[in-house]
Amino acid sequence: MGYRNIRFKEDSVFLVTGGAGFIGSNLCEVLLDKGYKVRCLDDFSNGKHANVDLFIDNPNYTFIKGDIRDLGTCVKACENVDYVLHQAAWGSVPRSIEMPLFYEEVNIKGTLNMMEAARQNGVKKFVYASSSSVYGDHPILPKVEGQEGNLLSPYALTKRIGEEYGKLYYKLYDLETYGLRYFNVFGKRQDPDGVYAAVIPKFIKLLLNNEQPTINGDGKQSRDFTYIDNVIEANLKACLAPREVAGQVYNIAYGSREYLIDIYYELNKALGKDIVPQFGPDREGDIKHSNADITKARKELEYNPEYSFATGIKEAIEWYKENI
Repeated sequence: MGYRNIRFKEDSVFLVTGGAGFIGSNLCEVLLDKGYKVRCLDDFSNGKHANVDLFIDNPNYTFIKGDIRDLGTCVKACENVDYVLHQAAWGSVPRSIEMPLFYEEVNIKGTLNMMEAARQNGVKKFVYASSSSVYGDHPILPKVEGQEGNLLSPYALTKRIGEEYGKLYYKLYDLETYGLRYFNVFGKRQDPDGVYAAVIPKFIKLLLNNEQPTINGDGKQSRDFTYIDNVIEANLKACLAPREVAGQVYNIAYGSREYLIDIYYELNKALGKDIVPQFGPDREGDIKHSNADITKARKELEYNPEYSFATGIKEAIEWYKENI
């Protein structure tokens, strides 16, 4: 199970875009631990210097400070690379509503630049991060690939367009692309700070500091929270997937549902706290419920996630206790 027994050719070279970020730095860590050469491309607009400093002394690690909006930078970064794991993007649904033009520049143009750079350099596999937000207002649960609704934010639109480019680059240019629709990823090194921080690390930090968190809405919204190690597994298995299943998108989650209010009180209990939350307005552009059908990824990528929410949240809490 998982990614521990996954192997590539010894001289394999990986490029991780957004490698100074949460998901990207975790991917870099696992690949370096396996002994492969890893390049990290990041401009620190979201990523952290600390996530680069972790690996900078590793002879197999190369850091490139650069912006995916610049095609020349992308082309150079892809030279002699076997696999691209494209994680670089600006996240956050509410922030995208405030900054639609910027999201178009980074998430759409940046992703297209990376696909073109990969094509020009003959990259074997191009694995890219998409999002469960592409399901929009489609009401049916669980979410199944091919059953999408109306998009609710510029962020979701950028991810949907990235998927369409992924299909085209496979069909027109034979670049093997694999889109991974992440469902609410959490785990070590996820940033708990800032107005747009993800809910789990934000709750944990506030509770550790004996501060009262605010829950948007009534807390009865549900999410398919997905531990980082499951996402790492999906990326590596996509790199080994047969070309017959390229040019497609896959739900990457555990396949369960957790209600936000339940998670909040579970975190209280786990941290030995008893802090009543305050409730704020619903966030514009957010979907009410999210739950993934991962049948397609299981079948075609051999994705077999081993971390349930309960297992993953224990790991995450321990990490934040030691690092906050």
